[in-house]
Amino acid sequence: MNAIAMGVHVLDVLVRPVESIPEGQGGQLVDEIKMTAAGSAGGTALVLAKLGADVRSAGAVGTDALGDMLVALLERDGVDTSLLVHREGVQTSASVLPIRPDGSRPAFHVIGANASYGPADVDWAAVAEASHLHLGGPEFMGGEAAAQILERAREEGALTSADVLAPGDMGVLDWIAPALPHLDYLFPNDEQAIGFTGTDDLETACRALVSRGVGCVAATCGADGVLVVDADAIERVPAFEVEVVDTTGCGDAFAAGFLRGLALGRDRRGAAELGCAAAAFVAEGLGTDYGNFDLDAVVELAASGRRLGAVEQGR
Repeated sequence: MNAIAMGVHVLDVLVRPVESIPEGQGGQLVDEIKMTAAGSAGGTALVLAKLGADVRSAGAVGTDALGDMLVALLERDGVDTSLLVHREGVQTSASVLPIRPDGSRPAFHVIGANASYGPADVDWAAVAEASHLHLGGPEFMGGEAAAQILERAREEGALTSADVLAPGDMGVLDWIAPALPHLDYLFPNDEQAIGFTGTDDLETACRALVSRGVGCVAATCGADGVLVVDADAIERVPAFEVEVVDTTGCGDAFAAGFLRGLALGRDRRGAAELGCAAAAFVAEGLGTDYGNFDLDAVVELAASGRRLGAVEQGR
């Protein structure tokens, strides 16, 4: 698997546990503060590298200390960062995430350099060599620009996928619509899929996305696992039973596990099981880079019986 994870790269600063923000100049002692590489491209790249893929990050960072740290964290976990563009005069994208005791979190975010990346920055020779191109945050460059990249990657023989960062809003779907017919896989969460399409239930939402040209939609549903929908079938794959510390990066980990599973020859259900297993490892600690797991560990968990809920077979 020779993958490019292109688009949104973020440096996350995470704090846990946080039940409330102190008023005024008040302070609060916490258990843990951590910085991690993240983003719908950066986080996916990081987990793909853990799962044994050859993966290159492509996107934009600033020439600031945040960018230096982000690049160093990606390289520490085995990601090739040579395709990242270093922008003068704009900060590296970053988020501050106060993690609640139940693992959920709000986010304070700076878009930064991510808004500056587009087709003119793409190394097309590298794309021609890639077996997979995952576009994180196509809404940052817009559907027309994303479509140019995805269409050319497909012409070169790459499998294409994307994950959207924006919250579920029908305007976002219209904005990225030109890119949808060039996607083999789309990885929204359940709230995004329903919000994008203005439908009342997830199955209808996923079918609506497929009708817009996406080959297959794998919609993550937190503790309820994932719903995998294409033109011919629907399957629900359950999540794995774990002690959740932080849900940050679980969607990116799912996408990485799913794509790695496809590259290993698994069918879509098997790929989704691998994705859910990767997400389970990440959920057990703080940040997208949590855990020293590798492909063997994820395969072992995927084969275990530690699942939540019943399995719904495809129909």
